[in-house]
Amino acid sequence: MNKLFLFIAVFTTSLLGAQNAKAPENWFNLSYTQNGVRGVSTERTYTELIKGRKADTVIVAVLDGGVDYKHEDLAPVMWVNRKEIAGNGVDDDKNGYVDDIHGWNFLGNKDGRNVQFDQLELTRQLKPLMKRFKNKTAAEISASEQADYQRYIKLKAVYDKEYAEYSKYLDQVRGVKKQLDGMVADIKKQRGVDSVMYNDLLAYDPSEQYKRIHLLCKTIFAKDQESWAAFQTEIAEGYTQLYNRVNYHLDFDYDSRSIVGDNYEDPSEQFYGNNDIKGPDASHGTHVAGIIAGVRDNNLGIKGVAQFVKIMGVRCVPDGDERDKDVANAIRYAVDNGAQIINMSFGKSYGSNKSVVDDAVRYAQSKGVLLIHAAGNDNKDNDATDNFPNNDFLSGGSSDNWIEVGALSWKPGKASVAPFSNYGKMQVDVFAPGVDINSCKVNGGYIPQSGTSMAAPVCAGVAAVLKAYYPKLTPEQIKQIILNSSDKSLAKKKVVKPGEKRKKVKFSKLSRTGGVVDLYTAFQMAEQMSK
Repeated sequence: MNKLFLFIAVFTTSLLGAQNAKAPENWFNLSYTQNGVRGVSTERTYTELIKGRKADTVIVAVLDGGVDYKHEDLAPVMWVNRKEIAGNGVDDDKNGYVDDIHGWNFLGNKDGRNVQFDQLELTRQLKPLMKRFKNKTAAEISASEQADYQRYIKLKAVYDKEYAEYSKYLDQVRGVKKQLDGMVADIKKQRGVDSVMYNDLLAYDPSEQYKRIHLLCKTIFAKDQESWAAFQTEIAEGYTQLYNRVNYHLDFDYDSRSIVGDNYEDPSEQFYGNNDIKGPDASHGTHVAGIIAGVRDNNLGIKGVAQFVKIMGVRCVPDGDERDKDVANAIRYAVDNGAQIINMSFGKSYGSNKSVVDDAVRYAQSKGVLLIHAAGNDNKDNDATDNFPNNDFLSGGSSDNWIEVGALSWKPGKASVAPFSNYGKMQVDVFAPGVDINSCKVNGGYIPQSGTSMAAPVCAGVAAVLKAYYPKLTPEQIKQIILNSSDKSLAKKKVVKPGEKRKKVKFSKLSRTGGVVDLYTAFQMAEQMSK
């Protein structure tokens, strides 16, 4: 979910790697009552309420950019399709997907190639309009073309603004990266080291060329080894994200769909892709999966919210905007193969074939599957602007098996809400921890990340705990429990409104409930409802 926006927000405020305080370890699982941070009370629930009780296994599908199913904290909890024989090239269970052992990838082809990048939906929708109207004046537009022409004018204005802004940011970060890379190389030479540590940075005697970047690093961006390493990582990753935005997401000529080889114009087509659920970049989905179900009792890395969970990986989100056909098929695949909860940490500002996704959401509801979706990271009001996918049907009405989640910070008082989080009194249901969440890193290890992409799986983990211990609960009941049990103690307090520097609003104005997900109270409520 717009990880690039997060980088720009940090970069432009000169805070990279220079946070004054550090999030408490495992904070999203802690309790405000016991620990003073607004986690979801996972640890308290396990200690005081669950106490070794037996539970059913719950399958949670992670619809994302890929999942590293070999990660040490995820391998034991990956869903395994027992009806399929691994590697024999045969669709043993006759579900239409060959060798789908841990899930399926709708962004690849049968030869093993995978889509990594894709355009923004904005780019995809503007391209055919550009061909029609680029060289025409308003006087040349016929009456029958007026609606399309006005849409062209509107989309082109948005596109031109985005292209200019991201090109500017790319130039800025490229300049910082060039200076940083040059300084690091010079430190290695001067200090005779292969890797530049924080102590090397402090001891470095810079030439005139690197004096400014050296001073900035010492005084703003790095306070210790951890922040020094984080700053270098942020610059490298930020440059890559900006480069991809300009050269793939906003490129009219880039074509990813030729890799997939499906008939893209046929939204009913389901059987395409391959079984590579990791794909070329599984960093986002791996982090999400760890939050939901990272093994809790192996003394490694992190503790996911839920035990008794199996993670099904369904790859449908590229580096760019997802396509509605793939999202719809991913939902249907997850439902048909036993998922009871689906986490969707992705979104976009434009829809292309919403009715197809609507049908898949209705299908999930008919099969008793709960959908949990991240609200987005553009600090915008989802009541006033489009955000896809969503649970409002084109034909009218909305689904009852959908929870929309905003992001909360670990910081107290007015800084409680993540500054990047989308919000909405009608469109966002509840908030959950989504800042500095430590979870699984692709190819091993752990890393903190922020976003509503992290808040949604926290909520999904809570839902999975309820479903595991109270398996007869319907998606509608679980949603009702999570919303009604949410912690309202912050509701009447004023917080900095996302996207603003000083303007404050009551927290209750930012979501339907004015609450924060709370497993402890939800578990008690589920106990009462089950009776």
